[in-house]
Parts: sequence; structure tokens; C-alpha cells
Amino acid sequence: MDPLTQGLLGAVAVRNSGSKVAKRGGVVLLGFLAGMAADLDVIIRSTSDPLLFLEYHRQFTHSLIFIPLGGLICGLVLHKLIGQRNALSWQQSVLFCTLGYATHALLDACTTYGTQLYWPFSNERVAWNIMSIIDPLYTLPIAGLLILSLRKHWRWAAPFALFWMFAYPTLGWWQRDRAEAAGHELAASRGHLVRSLEAKPSFGNILLWKIVYRTDTAYYIDAVRVGREPKIFPGDSIPLLILSDIPWLLADSRQATDLERFRWFSKGYIALDPNNPQRIIDIRYSLLPNELDALWSIELSPDTPNKPVIYQTHRSDGKEKLRQLWQMLTQ
Repeated sequence: MDPLTQGLLGAVAVRNSGSKVAKRGGVVLLGFLAGMAADLDVIIRSTSDPLLFLEYHRQFTHSLIFIPLGGLICGLVLHKLIGQRNALSWQQSVLFCTLGYATHALLDACTTYGTQLYWPFSNERVAWNIMSIIDPLYTLPIAGLLILSLRKHWRWAAPFALFWMFAYPTLGWWQRDRAEAAGHELAASRGHLVRSLEAKPSFGNILLWKIVYRTDTAYYIDAVRVGREPKIFPGDSIPLLILSDIPWLLADSRQATDLERFRWFSKGYIALDPNNPQRIIDIRYSLLPNELDALWSIELSPDTPNKPVIYQTHRSDGKEKLRQLWQMLTQ
């Protein structure tokens, strides 16, 4: 999720801790900052290994087992800056920071990106696919209720913020299941034997969903708006990536290893770019949920198989895509 939402959830957790001092703005700030802290893993990068950050973002700092240590580090760092000024003991600072830190990974797991909750016991990228990485309908009510709860006669707003923290993802879970059911019906109407199917929320909402399903030969990408009645927006298809599509790629080369790393990061949802046979795209993400306009990819080079792949991000006409997205949401 975006840093603001992460911080707000950490702050709401502290505000609802039951402690008398948790009504102070400075104490709530501890939870806000600790709620964002896990994303400091983005600094783990390497100029010689473009995929390193894909492996370490949402890894150990986002694991369940790291929560006590993450809370301890945040508490000790922030105690002198904030805790002491609010007459807290260092133990209280650590407690409040741990509460804030604990919300981060669980919120990230609600998105589609993938979070290694079980590291170091497993490198599975947990993704419940129930919320977009940015969703104003989730963030703004929590922000408003949290601000109100800091006022003297509006403390009732704090439990309402806590309620919305859990209620909206629960609604997203229900919507995801409806979208997946619509996807299976669509595949059946085409006579396709589905090997796997996932529904992912489109940008900023839980009404319009991207459906991706796999047959023995291809991926199919469509969109469905799950309102009172599902509405399908047909999309694209693309062949599955098989190694024979890249005959020049040596099995023991650096780029073959990088390709497998990218496959793991993308949970297998990769394909050859139809417009560039040396580019491998992650088909999970696009601004419009029924298209194959990937947001990131890797590019291989037959001339330098033992050099790292090139990691690329792609941005098309975002303003036009958002206009089309709005039409799909409202028409």
C-alpha cells in the first residue's frame, strides 16, 4: 500500500490501544511512523543487479517473525525524538511502535504485489488480491476519523476508524470471490479448461477487477465490474512463455537465472512482449484491467547472456487510461 495508508493504520492501532496516553498526538505519531518503517527496505539496491530490490522489497522487514524486532528498532530510534517529549518510558515507545509496525505487512498482503509473510521459513509471496495499492475509499475515511478522534469530544471516532480498517478489506474479499466466479463463468462460456484463475482489483477501487486465467497454451486477460450484476469487458490473450521461445538462452547463463528470479517475483505470470521478442513482461499489472500494457518488464540480450537483464518500467498515456478506467467504472 501507499505510505500514507500504512502510516494511518499504524496510528489507528496505537490510538485504539486502550492506553490513556494514546490520545496524545505525539504518541499516535509513533504508530504512524512505525507503520511506514518496513518500506525502508527499498534502499536495498544494486547497480550491478537490477533485480535485487525485487527480492528484498517486502521480504524480511515484512515477515511476521520480524515484527518484534522491527518494533524494537523503531521504538529505540523514535524514543528520543518523540517518546521522551511525550513523557513515555522507552518500553512504552517500543510497545506503541510495535503496534504500528505490526499493521504493515498484513496490509501489504491484501494487495496483489506479494509479501513474504513467512520469511525465513518460506519465500512464498502472499497476495490476497483484495485491495488496490492505492484506494481513496479506504484511506480517506480512516484519515478523517483518526483526525477527529484526537479532538476532545470525538474520541468515539477511533473505534470507527478501526472498524473501517477491517470492514473494507472484508468487502474486498467478497468482491474478489464474486469476480473470480464471473471469470470462471466467462472461461466456461468460451469452452476453456482453466488451469488457474485470479481476480485482482483495478486501480483505486474494488468494483472493477482484472481477471487473469491460464489454459494449457495461453493467458487470458479480461475485466469484470462486480456491481449488482457482473459486467464483462473482454480483453486480450497471450501465449504462455516456454523456454523454446528463447532458443538462444543458455540454461546456465546469468540471464537464465535472472529470468527465473523474475518468474518467481511475478508468481509465474510472465510472457513474451508481442512487440519485442527479447522482453519478458509481468502481465499482472496494467492501468486498464482488460489490457496487456505491462507496467514493468525485463529485457534479455542474446549477445551478452552472462550480463544482468535490464529491468524496465513502462508508462503510457496515464491521463487517457484513467479516463477509460472511469468509463468502465461508470458506464
